[in-house]
Amino acid sequence: MKSGEAPTTAQRNEAGLIARILAGEKELFHELIRPYERMVFMTVFSIVKNETDAEDGAQDAMVNAYRHLSKFRGDAKFSTWLTTIAVNEGRQKLRRAKRAKEDSLDEPIEGEDQEITPAPLTDWREIPLESLERQELREELRSAVADLPDKYREIFTLRDIEELNVAETAAALGINENMVKVRLHRARMMLQKRLAPILKTTAPARKGFWGGCHGTELPARVGSHLRLH
Repeated sequence: MKSGEAPTTAQRNEAGLIARILAGEKELFHELIRPYERMVFMTVFSIVKNETDAEDGAQDAMVNAYRHLSKFRGDAKFSTWLTTIAVNEGRQKLRRAKRAKEDSLDEPIEGEDQEITPAPLTDWREIPLESLERQELREELRSAVADLPDKYREIFTLRDIEELNVAETAAALGINENMVKVRLHRARMMLQKRLAPILKTTAPARKGFWGGCHGTELPARVGSHLRLH
């Protein structure tokens, strides 16, 4: 939290919960992190691109948050601190997987010539746009997000899916705010370029596909539709 800013009611409630947990009421930890469980999962998923690994990583992130809760000083929002832990856990899991793969390169693996596809995002929320309800476009949008380079997918997930603000995203990823803006812009441009051909075939003739802009443009908040329950 910035100097001079008054804490919100939610932040005061969280501070109270944290104090009680550190004082010995450990059972309150789940109440503290419950609102952020999906956010942590989605953050890890944006890095590892695999639901099973994301579930493991999210669990590990929660354990680490519990173990290091005494180190939370309230300088930033608890959600930002928790997101930072999730980002670090996701990156560590990715590095461990990479090392394991390198260590086993000389070992014959059954079916290693088969293409491996990361588990898809599931349980899409209803999208209130007639054309976007088409399965083809929904799948293409999901695939396009999954295929973004890591640094752009992380930014897109935190900003447009989890709806963290620029400052919170910068703090979570350890980069400056201008870099957040640049990477988010590039992520959106990559998605627009990827989806342009299919948008041209689905855009209603009476107006732009997104209800106010040109048929091949993506809305700034398209990521808000990519949600898990």
